[in-house]
Amino acid sequence: MSTAASLSAHAALPPVLELRGVTVRFGSVPALSRVSLRLRAGEVVCVLGENGSGKSTLVAVLSGLQQPAEGELLVDGRPERFRSPQQARACGIATVWQDLAIAPLMSVWRNFFLGAEPIRGVWPFRRLDVGRAEEITARAMARVGVPGLDPGQAASALQAGERQSLAIARALHFGARVLVIDEPTAPMTVAQRALVLQSVVAAREAGLTVLFVTHSPQHAHLVGDRFLLLGGGRVAGDLTREDVDVHDLTRLVAGGDELSQLGDSLRAAQRDRGTGPATR
Repeated sequence: MSTAASLSAHAALPPVLELRGVTVRFGSVPALSRVSLRLRAGEVVCVLGENGSGKSTLVAVLSGLQQPAEGELLVDGRPERFRSPQQARACGIATVWQDLAIAPLMSVWRNFFLGAEPIRGVWPFRRLDVGRAEEITARAMARVGVPGLDPGQAASALQAGERQSLAIARALHFGARVLVIDEPTAPMTVAQRALVLQSVVAAREAGLTVLFVTHSPQHAHLVGDRFLLLGGGRVAGDLTREDVDVHDLTRLVAGGDELSQLGDSLRAAQRDRGTGPATR
């Protein structure tokens, strides 16, 4: 399927997750201001912007860590109000955090299951099915581009990119529908970053909705179907791959003045039409 046809198919799908006019304030300062966004299945939306643009607050809202002061969050068209990360996860939203934590002395498969380990036998002879757990973990990791991993090794042996891939593989296995990836801050080699990007593509191919927060326009353009540009807590642009090439995207993200002008022009056009913030 061509890029244009793929984007058209995405646009025809109902949103899995939607924000309508969401505002978050810290005191009198808005961290997000009337942000609207639609996320559809099988689509990667990359969020870009400078520090302080509202990216982390957006992740916090979607993950149930922060409640909006105004606006709505809808899952499958139904209004939801996440008061905790547990409620977000119950709706199928899995978040891979910047400062991803693992239990370093536990095995990879233990970190993969985290309390949901497979059991065999009947009471009182029930016990962990370690062989099956290792098999599932190895298969899930191969699915996101990490083949040949020893699931019995200590998680501390994993490289930064492999740790992110582990979290993404776990979300895929346990039935997440929306995957929110907050770009890791740990230093990564080119190969390790490629692993994370490959995992993002694997999630999209599995039909998941992916929101990928990144500082890199180059990485965003490699995997993204749409690009949400934030500036000062507002949506400064909601663009597709057909709207911008990687050079345009780099210039917009790096050029604060251009990004501000783009946001001003979009908001002026919305006022002229008598509409609110654009939703795609």
